[in-house]
Amino acid sequence: MGPDYFHTLGAQLVAGRDFTTADGANAARVAIVNETFVKKFKLGPDAVGKFMAEGSTDSLTIQIVGVVRDNKYSDVKDPTPPVFVIPWRQDKYVGSLNYYVRGSVSPAQLLREIPNTMRRIDPNLPVEDLMTVPQQVADNTYMDRMISTMAAAFAVLATLLAAIGLYGVLAYSVAQRTRELGVRMALGANAGSVRALVLKQVAVMTLIGAVLGVGSAFALGRAARSLLFGVQGYDVATVVGATVLLGIVAFGAGYLPARRASKISPMQALRYE
Repeated sequence: MGPDYFHTLGAQLVAGRDFTTADGANAARVAIVNETFVKKFKLGPDAVGKFMAEGSTDSLTIQIVGVVRDNKYSDVKDPTPPVFVIPWRQDKYVGSLNYYVRGSVSPAQLLREIPNTMRRIDPNLPVEDLMTVPQQVADNTYMDRMISTMAAAFAVLATLLAAIGLYGVLAYSVAQRTRELGVRMALGANAGSVRALVLKQVAVMTLIGAVLGVGSAFALGRAARSLLFGVQGYDVATVVGATVLLGIVAFGAGYLPARRASKISPMQALRYE
């Protein structure tokens, strides 16, 4: 890591200092650790100033000069691991360097200017894999977004199929009860009561489906929690919203058969075979 690395990233130092240009190859070896590192190795509240070793050596030659607040490391879904970082000038095995650049211009303009700046510094230095931090996070969560998109698509398809199926069941039920509905209307039942009779059947079916569906959603949500990032396995507002939406869909699917039933002629219904 280079000078002002954590300042550039916007990571908060809770104790100590950031790296500076003075932390070179010939200077005393230093490191910055995160809060999880401090907790794992029980360094206490005064971790700054203590010494540590790198690798399996027992020689404590690296002084901790800063403690940074926990941040996500290589995977945004994984728990924050214990991490220590050292200045790249004190690293004996540097193969390549990754730079984070922060500027006052837009990210798009910054991405265009970086290659030009590097060519002025050294035309032989290659610049590869330029991307913004939000793009890195988006790439890291690609699988989660793909799963959520597929789940949403299947949810829409399932809702459509449920509406078609419910309409078919109710239409068939109304056809089977044509004589019964005709008798009711001949005995004085009005169109509103006939519609209410059919919609009551919709309400019963929807209530049973909602109870089974909500129970299954909570069970599957717990099992799918490991596949989600930034989202709980279940959310009360989401479940209530989905239940209300499906209730509206069920009412819409049942309204047409109910309306058709309310327009049955008693004489035609009594002759219906």
